[in-house]
Amino acid sequence: MTNKVVKPYNETESKKKQVEEMFDNISENYDFLNRLLSFKIDIYWRKQLENNVIRLKPEKILDVATGTGDLAILHAKKNDAEIVGLDLSKKMLDFAQIKIQKNHLEKRIQLVKGDAENLPFQNNEFDAVTVAFGVRNFENLEKGIKEMGRVLKDNGKLFILEFSKPSGFFAPFFMFYFKKILPNIGKIISGDARAYTYLPDSVDSMPHGDKMKKLILQNGFKEAYYRRLTFGVATIYEGIK
Repeated sequence: MTNKVVKPYNETESKKKQVEEMFDNISENYDFLNRLLSFKIDIYWRKQLENNVIRLKPEKILDVATGTGDLAILHAKKNDAEIVGLDLSKKMLDFAQIKIQKNHLEKRIQLVKGDAENLPFQNNEFDAVTVAFGVRNFENLEKGIKEMGRVLKDNGKLFILEFSKPSGFFAPFFMFYFKKILPNIGKIISGDARAYTYLPDSVDSMPHGDKMKKLILQNGFKEAYYRRLTFGVATIYEGIK
């Protein structure tokens, strides 16, 4: 299955390089914009994902595209697991480290700069792998899913939280906000004109619902499920290796 590759800045450089540059650029305002632009609903969505992780009782968790560490920190507060957070952007990881220290979780969370499509870990190393709002930034989604499956133990679980396309009466109102209002607010606050137009563009290009479930099943997982949140604005996907 081939999806259109949407890049943040131009068509010539690799998406991976541009995504790293984009998150370096917006790292300082990233958390503030997340809360503002989502009306803090992103916090609720992460908690819903975490409820699934808790039931697994994992001993070791990998949080891919950890960004400023919100989900990794939530893991540490809700589980006794060893946690590794991985991200392409050094500046995002720098902000994550500050938050980890404020929460006195330095001994619980290890941060690694790395590529989701070429994970620097052994086969069958983790009980759970999580990704919150990161898979749409992968250059090769299929490769990223396979890599996350590779590092999972047998019967381990992959949890993906990602934007999707809402349906019903709410859809036109949300899409107007998502495509017209959100990018302008993001541009003004972050100073990066493209980063917040790339967001809706990248969501448009992503498989969601049954298509995403099928992609997970085709790339190393024996079972897959999904649950829509907030009228389908976001979806939690679960894959069992």
